[in-house]
Parts: sequence; structure tokens; C-alpha cells
Amino acid sequence: MERTNGHAGELTALLIAPDRALAEALLRSLPEAGVFQILAELRSYPPRQTLEIRLRQFAPEVLLLDVASDFATAAELIRSLSHHRPPVHVVGLHLRNDPDALLGALRAGASEFLYAPFEPAAQREAAARIRRLRQPEAGAAREPGKLLAFASAKPGSGASTLASQVAFALRRLTGRRVLVADLDLLGATISFYLRLAPSAWMREALAEGDRFEPNRWRAMVEHAHGLDVLPAPPTPPSEAVEPSRFHDFCEYARRLYDWVILDLPAIFHRLSLLALSECDRGFLVTTLELPSLHLARKAIRLLGQLGFSRDRFQVLVNRSGKGDAVRIQDLEKVINCPAEADFPNDYFSLERMLTLGQPLDPEGELGRAVEQFAGRLAGVAAGETKRSGLLPNALPALSQSA
Repeated sequence: MERTNGHAGELTALLIAPDRALAEALLRSLPEAGVFQILAELRSYPPRQTLEIRLRQFAPEVLLLDVASDFATAAELIRSLSHHRPPVHVVGLHLRNDPDALLGALRAGASEFLYAPFEPAAQREAAARIRRLRQPEAGAAREPGKLLAFASAKPGSGASTLASQVAFALRRLTGRRVLVADLDLLGATISFYLRLAPSAWMREALAEGDRFEPNRWRAMVEHAHGLDVLPAPPTPPSEAVEPSRFHDFCEYARRLYDWVILDLPAIFHRLSLLALSECDRGFLVTTLELPSLHLARKAIRLLGQLGFSRDRFQVLVNRSGKGDAVRIQDLEKVINCPAEADFPNDYFSLERMLTLGQPLDPEGELGRAVEQFAGRLAGVAAGETKRSGLLPNALPALSQSA
């Protein structure tokens, strides 16, 4: 059945829905949502060749696909579209919020998942994310994202805290796409902070480099307060990460995101040194305690011996306070390197962050310092937000509602 009614700005769609109750529920919801225009409707799963003909006949932007009636057949149709050009984004449809069907559809290559009663707000959010996925296809060239790496001189110095909170601040200030990769594969501190379950996807991402379709990547990432996050795996990889694969992984992430934040193990770890060679800016986090300063000085000497110039990394001082034996202004004499920024020892804000699993309050002492630092990174003055192509409070391109 063909349908030609619709409004400008809607995503054109082909609907395949053997389940008529599901189809009618969706069709009833479309006028209020106002985001999908049905060009044609198929009441059974078509053979692959028939689907190709229909796609070329109607050239839809989206395929709305019933994944409830026969998931195996629907998943095979989704996989068959992975190489279709121009790309068609698949939205899986279901009568209920079925986590297994959702994950299975995304792994097969679907871009979105909607379920009855197909709330208008959910449809609008899904359509907005699909439009952002389609932006590169429209020929709008974009600069690769910035890669920032955070590693501590001494474990426990707070590199994970600063990495995650700078990511939140960049998201607030710029409205741009931000990915946090928890590469502290043993500690998994960011995953703990954000209350995310360990995921084996990180091992796969590091092993496969850039051999991902965007829709498959979408199934890998978790979402936390507007960020896309790749959690650490349950156990560290048994084999060392290949430098070429790690390079490919970083370059692929740059293509998808405006800011890529790598949370790393201590700087002496091989993976941290690899990351420092890939990043736009690397940050060595230390406290003003003597053991941490000792290791910071040792790390700076090692980085120099490995050929890293001083413009490849900066020192960040965390948890500074009035009672520190070494003052910030004396730091350069102690470790032979100046501090790029320092962050106060705001115990109350940190406890609140850990208890609630939420970003730091930007009005708190530590939150303000992080916000100012992120503002310098993004070129945004305090109290301002940088204009972006995203709507206010819009989610990142690869995110779902968190």
C-alpha cells in the first residue's frame, strides 16, 4: 500500500509490518509525532531482491521494520542492508520494550528501536538522532574530533575523575558529541563512577580497530548524562593491544565524535604511552604529595627519553590545598615541568558525585575549576556556551536517552 501524505521535514520511510496490530498502533501515532512520512507499506517480510527493488523505487531515508513477528527474518533483512547505497537507517518496531529484541536489532545493524504505544517524544528523539547520523552523508565535511588523553603519575591521583568531569563540562559548554573510553582496563574507574556494567565490547573495539559500521558501534556504547561511554571489560585483554589497531580505533572515534576522552592507566603503562602518541593533548595528573611528585618527575624524564616533546603533554595538579608541602609555584623546580592547571581538594563535591553517580555541580569549587579548564580547551569563556549545530540539550549523535 502506498501513502503520499506527509509534511516537509519528515523522514521518508518504508514500513514493513506483518503484525497488523503493531502497524496500526504506529500509524495512529505518526500524525502527532510528525517525523516519519510513510511512502509505502509491506504487510509481509519481502525477499531480499524484492526489498532492493522497493528501496530503489521509493528511495526512503528510513526503513520501519517489525522485529517482533519473526526476529530472525527481520534481523537478516537488517544485515542485508549494511552495504546498501545510499544508506537506509532501520528502525526496529516492537509491541513492547523488549531488551533482548532491542539489543539484537542494534547488533544486526538497526539505528533505532521503538515500541508501542510509540510515544511521539520517543519518535522525535529517534528521528533527530537519525538526522545527525545522516549529516556526513549529506556532504557536510567536518574536522576530525579532538583526542584528549588523561593518565596519572601515581595510581589514585584522580586522572579518571578529571577525565570524566572534563568530558561532562565539554558536553555542557559546546553541545558537541563526546565519547569517553575507559581504557584503564584493570581499574575501570570511570565505569564505576558512572555505574556502568563492564562490557566485553571494549576488547573487540581495540582488537578490530576501525572495522565497524556506525550502527554496530551504536550497539557497543553506553550512555550517561549526555555522554557516549565505552566501559572497560570485565577482565583485561590477555594479549597486548596492537599499535596499528589502537591507531585505527582512535581515528575511527575521531570521525564519529567532536571530543574523544581517553581515561588511561598510570603513564608508565604501554597503553598510555601509545595513547600519548595518538592524542592531540595528553595530560599527566599528579597530586602535590611527595610519592606522586617523585613518579611525575620520573615520568617526565621517561617521556623525554622516548622522544615526546613538552608540547605533547601537560601536567595537571589534582587535590591541591593550602596545607601542601609543595606549592604550585614551586612545582616546576621539583618535577622540571610547569603545571597547566590545578584543581582544588573539594572533598564534599567528590563524595556527592560518587554517591549520586552524577556529574560535578559546576557551581562547586572543583566543578568551577573543571569548567574553566574545559572552557580553555574548547575556546569558550566562562559563563558562555559555544554555538553548535545541535539543538539545546540534544543528545550526542550516537546516543539514546540516558
